[in-house]
Amino acid sequence: MQISFTTEQLGSDPRLPASAEIVRTCVHCGFCTATCPTYLLLGDELDSPRGRIYLIKNMLESGKAPSAGVVRHIDRCLSCLACMTTCPSGVHYMHLIDHARAYIEENYKRSIADRAIRMFLCALLPYPRRFRLALRVAKLFQPFRRLLNALPFVGGRVTAMLDLVPSDIPARSGMRGPRVFASEGRRKGRVVLLSGCAQPVLNPMINEATIRLLTRYGTEVVLPVGEGCCGALVAHMGRVEAARAFAVRNIDAWIAEAEGEGLDAILITASGCGTTIKDYGSMFRNDPSYAEKASRISALAKDVTEYLETLDLIPLRSGGLKVAYHSACSMQHGQQLKEGPKRLLGRVGYKVLDVAEGHICCGSAGVYNILQPEIAGRLRERKVGNVLKLKPDIVASGNIGCMTQIAKGFVDADAAVPVVHTVELIDWATGGPIPSALEQAQTDRASITVG
Repeated sequence: MQISFTTEQLGSDPRLPASAEIVRTCVHCGFCTATCPTYLLLGDELDSPRGRIYLIKNMLESGKAPSAGVVRHIDRCLSCLACMTTCPSGVHYMHLIDHARAYIEENYKRSIADRAIRMFLCALLPYPRRFRLALRVAKLFQPFRRLLNALPFVGGRVTAMLDLVPSDIPARSGMRGPRVFASEGRRKGRVVLLSGCAQPVLNPMINEATIRLLTRYGTEVVLPVGEGCCGALVAHMGRVEAARAFAVRNIDAWIAEAEGEGLDAILITASGCGTTIKDYGSMFRNDPSYAEKASRISALAKDVTEYLETLDLIPLRSGGLKVAYHSACSMQHGQQLKEGPKRLLGRVGYKVLDVAEGHICCGSAGVYNILQPEIAGRLRERKVGNVLKLKPDIVASGNIGCMTQIAKGFVDADAAVPVVHTVELIDWATGGPIPSALEQAQTDRASITVG
């Protein structure tokens, strides 16, 4: 695509040369429109990656505040990155849309309601204690859902948040950090496990299963001092400095471990976080103080399934359950990890089923299902419909956001299908306890049969 940035523009913003090159790489072929969820639903060229690239190009070239229409089309992007998987020209859309969101945050004045809800999400979700408290408060408001839905400007978003609150808020994990979990027997490896922010509140069993599984197979697991949110949630809302602050905190904590007793990997159980951490090197490429350290961290970062593939897992049980595997967009498009998780599930005895339209987002996308509830709801219904056609015993995924979104879809469809993390199933198959969601589903089915 032809660009016309001035030399002065390119020299004034260190982000602009890279974005200009991304725009220039786009040949406007349109392959991306075939896999873009919003174009699939809305049929608007400006709600496709190709259309958004054109809007971003004009916005950045002008150097002016974008119009409300431009912001609306960019806000509708899920950052699912399916377009990057499809693009034959190698357009790095992820970095371009991140720059666009930051530009909008810096140059566009949103409505009071929009600013308020974004500030609310940024102030709560990255902080586990605040988030846990917010969930408890939200449960008190759930009986008033209809009244809240009628609130002007924010009603739909408020009810979208309430709908995602779990029926039971899990107790705090007894395996939380900072702490070191010794390996069973001879130590064969040493890793950091990202604790995360929202995930340990919504489902602490995921990291517990990961720690049990890794230590059982000779890996020491470190939950380090000083670690926090990866920065993905605020980055997706254009808050670059907040995202960098979270990243710096983690880089410092992990470098200290790497330069201490050493690390074989930094493992992540939420693929949305993994995509961001693997991009720390790019995030700090222009920072002389952190460029080298961030690059080292990105090189060490792995999804937990990447590490598990290196272990000689011994299956003890699985019952041949039919598992519908939902590959999170951040897993298959952001990190290009497509077959590994399915291979692992098959290795330990599960019958893995591929979901139709598996490349299409479920609508979770960080906080997208809160900020864009109507589009997210349509994508959720589409995803759940495709899953239910398989009649699976269970659904597995590697991202807490997708798990929450799909579980909500099953509730709406009155379908009793448990949703668990991939690592929970692998832990159970190799000697760990049954995942609580699966155990509850089996208990419910037994009660129905007896009744």
